[in-house]
Amino acid sequence: MEMIEWYKVCMQKYADFSGRARRSEFWYFFLMNFLIGIVTTIIDRTIGTFDPRTGYGVVNGIYSLAVFIPSLAVGARRLHDIGKSGWLQLIVLIPLVGIIVLIVFWATEGVRETNEYGRNPLNPNAGDEEDDGYDMLEHLVDK
Repeated sequence: MEMIEWYKVCMQKYADFSGRARRSEFWYFFLMNFLIGIVTTIIDRTIGTFDPRTGYGVVNGIYSLAVFIPSLAVGARRLHDIGKSGWLQLIVLIPLVGIIVLIVFWATEGVRETNEYGRNPLNPNAGDEEDDGYDMLEHLVDK
């Protein structure tokens, strides 16, 4: 169920390119889009709207357009988490090498402290004067 919750978060932040996204937020959104893409392709093949030349169908195409902006937004927020600009997603335009570099960046652990893009989503209190040294999960367990 965590995958669905992260998917909802990303869709609620439809065009929010600011802030930071945890690895789990990005990868669960990616996985959910992949699974929905499989389902929409099956639907397109079943109802006869799949075009084998392009590899897309009408239902899959509409879904892909609907999640294009949220995908860019969560990708940018994920890059922000490692201290890089969201514009770095344009590296994907370099054949083969670009997507490999981008996947490595997306899989890299985020900066632990607050950076120019915001607070660490894993520990939003890091760097605050009243931070008592607990990470977010430990703080929740203590309550």
